[in-house]
Amino acid sequence: MRAQLRSGGVAESVIDDAVLILSELLSNACKHGRPLGDALAGDGDVRAAWRVDPAGRLIVEVTDGGGPTRPAPATPSVTAHGGRGLNIITALADDWGVRDDVRGEVTVWVVVHDDVHDPDAGHRRDDFATRVTAPSVSRIPGLDFADAFEDMD
Repeated sequence: MRAQLRSGGVAESVIDDAVLILSELLSNACKHGRPLGDALAGDGDVRAAWRVDPAGRLIVEVTDGGGPTRPAPATPSVTAHGGRGLNIITALADDWGVRDDVRGEVTVWVVVHDDVHDPDAGHRRDDFATRVTAPSVSRIPGLDFADAFEDMD
């Protein structure tokens, strides 16, 4: 995938984001979606696809047989073992959404674009680390580590 995209002129940073996005989408499909096809017959699967549209945007899609809930970003607790995938995708992507078809298949699609070379592309204006950060401990009211260590003299 990387070599084909690179030879097609897709920036390395966009490819890196797309690989992480694809990983999250596939994980979500395996965890939450039903397989395509006849899973009882052993031929259930998920489908992954990518393409570069005429505007140069990379489109990544993962299709499964749907699940009990609609894909939506969650608000997991700090100690939760999951629930961050679509938030990561939202931070990395220019746009994403969900498409249903008449057979019950559900496709999550994501648009990734290179804003460095095209400043009019999407909303990805900052480095990923500045878009997704943990809250500073100093911003948590009532938490003063100095008080905890005061008696240790």
